[in-house]
Amino acid sequence: MNKIVGIVVAVVFMSSCSDAQTHKAEEKHHSETHAQKEKEQVINKVVDAKTFKAKLTEENVQIIDVRTPNEYAQGNIEGSTNIDYFGKDFQTKLNTLDKSKPVLVYCAVGGRSGKAAKQMKKMGFMVVYDLRGGYNNWPFK
Repeated sequence: MNKIVGIVVAVVFMSSCSDAQTHKAEEKHHSETHAQKEKEQVINKVVDAKTFKAKLTEENVQIIDVRTPNEYAQGNIEGSTNIDYFGKDFQTKLNTLDKSKPVLVYCAVGGRSGKAAKQMKKMGFMVVYDLRGGYNNWPFK
């Protein structure tokens, strides 16, 4: 009888240890999955000129000016590419950008770039920063 009780206790003990290990493994997997989701989180936000300027120095950024070619010719942020928000090929040109690389977008005062940023989010761009106040508010000319 004592042997049977001993065996039952041993089986219950081993089973509870196995459950604890399984629980720890599940917690670790959940934690890793949560961390991965945070890395993949979509960033789409309006930032001030100082933050925008700091982002210009980061690797692999794509700088997009969505003003008209005439506005762009009157002055722009160095390194930017002009993709006219009102151009017939606007969507096509956006599709040529790398959706996995950060995009810095601006216009004259923030209206067109805000709409462009929302559109890029829908298209699957992971990181988009929109310049608050646009080029008219850019103090680093």
